[in-house]
Amino acid sequence: MASISSSPRTVEEIFKDYSGRRAGVVRALTYDVDEFYKLCDPEKENLCLYGHPNDTWEVTLPAEEVPPELPEPALGINFARDGMNRKDWLSLVAVHSDSWLLSAAFYLGARLNRNERKRLFSMINDLPTVFEVVTERKPIKDKPSVDSGSKSRVSTKRGNEGQVKSTPKLAADESFEEEEDEHSETLCGSCGGNYNADEFWIGCDICERWFHGKCVKITPAKAESIKQYKCPSCSLKRSRQ
Repeated sequence: MASISSSPRTVEEIFKDYSGRRAGVVRALTYDVDEFYKLCDPEKENLCLYGHPNDTWEVTLPAEEVPPELPEPALGINFARDGMNRKDWLSLVAVHSDSWLLSAAFYLGARLNRNERKRLFSMINDLPTVFEVVTERKPIKDKPSVDSGSKSRVSTKRGNEGQVKSTPKLAADESFEEEEDEHSETLCGSCGGNYNADEFWIGCDICERWFHGKCVKITPAKAESIKQYKCPSCSLKRSRQ
């Protein structure tokens, strides 16, 4: 098994590896989706979707060596295939693939220093995620306007009803800090905490207040299936009526 120390990687080399693997996964879930779907037979053993550095993909069993040379993709993606709507299943595989791609990149970047890790993430973050590509959902860069009476809405896979805050790109530190200051007045409707671009936020479609996802127990993945989000307070008011 190759050790990390025996093969030092630069930020550029790791990003090239990430880009190739990502391109392979994207191809499997878009251009080659029918072939990928057939290969994920629920009757077979635990299968994984691998993206390779040369832009190719493969559905196969996980590596036998323990621990593996690289972090492993999600195991058993084939088992849920027939129990879910095809689009939802592909979206789920995409989310797990994004997690795997990031874990593989930062595994290879274990020897990078803080600034190099930040630069690597910035390069990765400039690309749409596999999930965004598969769901034809554009990356969200806008945060709600605190100057106007109504919060700005962003167009997502759910249409204009749902609202989700996302982390802005970290490529330019100055613009990042300016955006942070501009929206520092946005407070969580649950805990009262200030807006933090490193955390997931969701907006209520009824009262238009914003909340930390963790405060209202909503994850980014769960938010994707919500057509109209009602915060706990608004849900309670509706039930009483």
